[in-house]
Amino acid sequence: MTTSSPVSTEAHRIPTESLTGDARTGGDVLVEVMKEAGAEVAFGVISIHNLPLVEAVDRELRFVPVRHEAAAVNAADGYARATGRIGVALTSTGTGAGNAAGAMVEALAASSRVLHITGNINADLIGEGKGAYHEVPRQLQMLEAVSAHALRVETPRQARAVRTEAVHLAESAPNGPVSVDWPIDLQYLAKPDEQNTVQERSTALRTGARRDIQRAAALLREARRPLIWAGGGARQAGADVLALAEAWGAGVLTGTNGRGTVPEDHRLLIGNFPADEAVLALWEEADCLLTIGSHLRGNETQNFTLPLPEKHVQIDLDAEVIGLNFPVAVGLQADARSAVAALLEELGEPATEEGWDQRVREAADAARAGHRKDIGAYAAICDAMRDRLPRRAVIVRDVTVPGSSWGNRLLSVYDARDNIFAAGGGIGQGLAMAIGAGVGRPKDPVLAIVGDGGLAVHQGELAVLAAETPDVVLVVFNDAGYGVLRNLQKARGVTKRAVDLLTPDFALLAESVGLRHKLVGTPEDFDKALKKALKRGGPSVIEVDVPALRPRPADMVPPIEVPSAESGTD
Repeated sequence: MTTSSPVSTEAHRIPTESLTGDARTGGDVLVEVMKEAGAEVAFGVISIHNLPLVEAVDRELRFVPVRHEAAAVNAADGYARATGRIGVALTSTGTGAGNAAGAMVEALAASSRVLHITGNINADLIGEGKGAYHEVPRQLQMLEAVSAHALRVETPRQARAVRTEAVHLAESAPNGPVSVDWPIDLQYLAKPDEQNTVQERSTALRTGARRDIQRAAALLREARRPLIWAGGGARQAGADVLALAEAWGAGVLTGTNGRGTVPEDHRLLIGNFPADEAVLALWEEADCLLTIGSHLRGNETQNFTLPLPEKHVQIDLDAEVIGLNFPVAVGLQADARSAVAALLEELGEPATEEGWDQRVREAADAARAGHRKDIGAYAAICDAMRDRLPRRAVIVRDVTVPGSSWGNRLLSVYDARDNIFAAGGGIGQGLAMAIGAGVGRPKDPVLAIVGDGGLAVHQGELAVLAAETPDVVLVVFNDAGYGVLRNLQKARGVTKRAVDLLTPDFALLAESVGLRHKLVGTPEDFDKALKKALKRGGPSVIEVDVPALRPRPADMVPPIEVPSAESGTD
């Protein structure tokens, strides 16, 4: 039975009979596109400006109601990285879309396949400035700034075509998040049987020029002491990168985003230690470097001072990146999946020096041993994590001391889809990413490393963790504040300011939403708690009392440059 009593918004009044019934809408169009893309779930916050979309997804697929729009994008991002499929986030217009912007920056930094669909006010009111409810000026421009691509649905018949194009763009290398701005009236008016015809499009790999492939292969073939640097652009080419490394006898370095491209227990894997002191001698000896899908950023190369070999071959889809930070002998503008396979085919008989693989292994072992010495009790906690987790567990690291130091280096990952971390450097995204990964990979446990300060950013998502029950072990390292910034202030000899926080009682907080919680203060107790949590399955929280840990870890102080008065200009 319908009623004619009005529903009020700040902008206008809508008879409720206009909002009821089972008529098919743009939400059904979205569901069809999601099914075609293999996306089985959407994460979001329901709103009057996305109601038909949420209702259709919840009816036909799975809708996960998170508590904040940024968490919706983070969860979709985690889902995409862990599964290799499209991650879908649904948000509202105005403030809701603005809330999602920071998480879109994260997905952009990680080249993640996220489809972010946000509502908007009625199409005929956009840009009029009449004060419609949830109106925001220049919403599409905002989305363009934080997305790889941003599109708008402008007529009811365009809904399928725009949505299909968005999926195609997200899946096309270089991958990245795509936003779609969809006015609310057009969501209701878009009928599945009245859509414009959509032409099928295939995603083709960009191949490098044949002549450049041959020139690059000649350099590789002549190398005596070769290295490979695998960045985020190498993740989908893992099998070929591994095969090339073995055939060439090359040591493999990675950035954080390239971890898992080669399994981190492989004899040729150096890992995320490119600027470590123990690896510097290897750089001095190396006579050829193949860089795959990495920008060779300053934070990974000692501010662009690493002694890279003159014989440097760089593969990247972005022509502007090739040779930007370090000179190259041969640049290949190509998809890594195509270029690495072509180089492997052209390699022939390499001239790799006998014993080079042993020196690679010694440097890798020395880097790890040196890092373990500095992290005190964290070394045993790291060991417990890796020993207890199955090989294909998903490991999520938020921006926190354990995650950003040993979590990003020593805690081994064996597949690129298991490597999820805050690529954009924003704090507080780990919990939602872990939820998305857990929903996408229900057969694999997810371990999330977060800090108390980061967890506070999206504390409400604990309720989502409890409600959706993914197999997630949330490890909260509690040092009652922002540990890295506290260390920075200490190292500079200045008074502590704004780094100590009032921290909630996480046991009570977990209990309030029905989550299991265990407080530990030693590596031994952590190991027992993790064993129990993994055996039990489902979501749980392990809180680590950081000040209680012994031996104490050395302070992590990231290298930052503080200009002196003399370095200023008039």
